[in-house]
Amino acid sequence: MAMKRRKLSNPLALAVMVTLWQKPMHPYEIAQTLRRQGKDVSTKIKYGSLYTVVQNLEKHGFVEVADVERQGNRPERTVYGLTEAGREEMADWLSDLLAVPAKEFPIFETALSLLGALPPDEVVRLLAERLQNLEVEVASGRAALEKLYETLPRLFLVEVEYQLHMVEAQAEWVRGFLEEIEKGSLPGVDGWRHFHETGELPPEFT
Repeated sequence: MAMKRRKLSNPLALAVMVTLWQKPMHPYEIAQTLRRQGKDVSTKIKYGSLYTVVQNLEKHGFVEVADVERQGNRPERTVYGLTEAGREEMADWLSDLLAVPAKEFPIFETALSLLGALPPDEVVRLLAERLQNLEVEVASGRAALEKLYETLPRLFLVEVEYQLHMVEAQAEWVRGFLEEIEKGSLPGVDGWRHFHETGELPPEFT
């Protein structure tokens, strides 16, 4: 099942709609709420573009002006609320993202697809360095998660759990791949090494 094309595709728009689903807010309050709820850990949030996202949501009929706050000499603050169309779009978009796997293009996958351009021993050194960094990330991530469990329900931390699990899975894969290169059990590793030593491309690589 393919993912539906949407009028807005910026994940920040979805995060804003879910925030306004909680209650109507002005953009500054939306930003504060996203930060307080830790959504900046899982969603790329450019707070400067938040106003533009809200305006685009309004243009498409997903949010509307619910109130204009006036306090003394302070500038007016426009409070936005989710429309019925916005509620439907939010639920539909979120359902789509949860149910339909999307092909993403992490930069590490790009690097792996091109690693033959470096000698095997250099790749071993670089991946060993990556593994060390991943292990530090796992240790600090686990400590941070345990701390968060003390103040937040687990429901609000599932994305942090998932991120940590993905880092652990990557570390496990890198560890195994490193071992294969070092032991020489990786198919093609001899041809790869021979190419970097002689400049001759093995027949199986052409």
